[in-house]
Amino acid sequence: MAVPRKKVSRMKRGSRRAADALAAPTYVEDKDSGERRRPHHIDLKTGKYKGRQVLQPKAEA
Repeated sequence: MAVPRKKVSRMKRGSRRAADALAAPTYVEDKDSGERRRPHHIDLKTGKYKGRQVLQPKAEA
């Protein structure tokens, strides 16, 4: 049976378990366009952020 040579430190153990807390990214529905977007991000379809026009809207292709 395999036996560890040394005790695993709390830092190593915690670093390994850090990925366990990761969650799927959240999305919200935009009030103006109804599209899904990340919170606190620009809506790329309309180019608006918090009701202000920040970017030019994407051209329909």
